[in-house]
Amino acid sequence: MTASEADRDEDRRLAEAVEMALDAARAGELPYASLLVDAEGTVVARACNTVRSTGDITNHPELILARHAALTRSAEACRALTLYTSCEPCVMCRNVIARAGIGRVVFALSTEQLHRLQPPGEPRPDAARVEYRGPSMFDRAQTPVRVFYDSV
Repeated sequence: MTASEADRDEDRRLAEAVEMALDAARAGELPYASLLVDAEGTVVARACNTVRSTGDITNHPELILARHAALTRSAEACRALTLYTSCEPCVMCRNVIARAGIGRVVFALSTEQLHRLQPPGEPRPDAARVEYRGPSMFDRAQTPVRVFYDSV
């Protein structure tokens, strides 16, 4: 495949993710969608955001597909996957994508571009202020971790 053919294929995959996001928005869901493609170029899974219909704040399409990849493929096979998504993955999804071992992510809209399109005052969950306190109880908290690693 030439570079221009690869670019056209990439554009086609992104266009599909954007069209799926549009369908999701028309159905009342948040406007995000993704597809997972293997090394041979076959779409192995698709997902749309279902946060609204399920009430599950983690039902982002990237997370759904990363979980699917990790559950159905070897670590080596996950490295060969590409996740095409309508919008740049959020922090939560980035972490799950990394833990699943997906090798590549291609997105159509950046987070910065998304923020410019959203109306003023739209909540930004990744910017929420959360108080974290710790570490504490090291002596006690280290025990389960040591037990786990000593048994592996």
